[in-house]
Amino acid sequence: MIKTMPKIRKSFITALLVVFYAFVLNAQESLNKDVLTTQIHQDNIKSVMMFREGWRLSYPITELGSNVNLKLIFDDLNDEVKSYHYKIIHCDADWTQSELSEFEYLEGSSFQNYIQDYNFSFNTFTSYIHYELELPNEDLFFKVSGNYIIQIFEDYNADKLVLSHRFMITEKQVMVNADVIKPVLSVFRDNSQQINVSVNYSSFPLDDPYQDIKLVVLQNGRWDNAIRDLKPLFDQNKLLDYSYQMQNVFKGGNEFRWFDIKSLRYQSPYIKSVDFEDNTHHVHLFPEEDRSRKQYFYEEDLNGKYYIEIQEEQNNDTDADYVTVYFEFPSEEPLFEGDFYVLGGLCNWEFSEKNKMIYDESSQSYKLQLVLKQGYYNYLICSALTPDSPGEFNFSEGNHYETENDYIVLVYYKDKRRYYDRLIGYQMVNSLRK
Repeated sequence: MIKTMPKIRKSFITALLVVFYAFVLNAQESLNKDVLTTQIHQDNIKSVMMFREGWRLSYPITELGSNVNLKLIFDDLNDEVKSYHYKIIHCDADWTQSELSEFEYLEGSSFQNYIQDYNFSFNTFTSYIHYELELPNEDLFFKVSGNYIIQIFEDYNADKLVLSHRFMITEKQVMVNADVIKPVLSVFRDNSQQINVSVNYSSFPLDDPYQDIKLVVLQNGRWDNAIRDLKPLFDQNKLLDYSYQMQNVFKGGNEFRWFDIKSLRYQSPYIKSVDFEDNTHHVHLFPEEDRSRKQYFYEEDLNGKYYIEIQEEQNNDTDADYVTVYFEFPSEEPLFEGDFYVLGGLCNWEFSEKNKMIYDESSQSYKLQLVLKQGYYNYLICSALTPDSPGEFNFSEGNHYETENDYIVLVYYKDKRRYYDRLIGYQMVNSLRK
């Protein structure tokens, strides 16, 4: 005798299968999407920075409808003016392109425009053209919050991508409170920092904060080691609490190394020599020491940023020259796995061939040379198993809970009516400055 399955049970299983396959398809679609990153695609493009207008050491974040604009600047080491145009892409919280059309997130007369603000270098050994772009501007402004990418192309040619840069537009819909403390768990207490976060959504209606809210925390603006998609521990009186003891812990790292090349007429600390050859200045830094086993020592820094400046001239953007800087990190043997990189804003926090150090057997050291504009620079020596894996300081810098770090807390809301991630709140805190 053949038994038949009750209709109700059949319907229930069918519904489960539909949900399951929908989940699989959505997950596959997400995997197939490209994650858009800050990246320089041509070797002649240098000194790319994006910041809040009037504050070059700020992070590229501004509020929707604010009168504080963002500015993108870069140099082209070819001395011929190019027809550079830009395109802006709206992204979800994972930095994949959202489903919004340009008309849904931008407003203006045109969405792809030329960069018209440029100036030639003056009295420099290396000729270059300095470009600037302000966002929003008279041609376009933003209609929604969220993650954004700006892409710069040459001659309206999609195959000539010059650079891309991440930035964020926020709303003030929720109140975010964050605090950096010494970790509760003993295993993290000497080398890490714990970030406790609460989000007050009393003035913003949420049906399901556990599903609709995504919390992301950045350390010094880095995305490689970001803590993503934290769910609240509990929701009490419309206050979401994220006071974990493990999931919200960052390794502390160390204070940034630095060098000063604002002037090439004298050797500032950490500079071994300055030579002039083949119409270019060559700056050799002293070999770096391994700080992974050394005691923590506080030294004020810029948390990985840099700024362009020349002491002997007036216009930093066009009068500062380009020099070749040589880095050296002694090591008796090469890393068993992974590579060392020079990490910081000077390389847009990338792990790429451009800032990867190469092991030299003859000198038993890792070496790298970078072409940089005169100014003041922060950096760290960082190891990574692959260019896509988080950077580590275990073999070069060490980790200390005392280290001074910036933390940015980002609160995303999945708008189910329009299927995109709004950035409804953010907060920046510092581990020392309360």
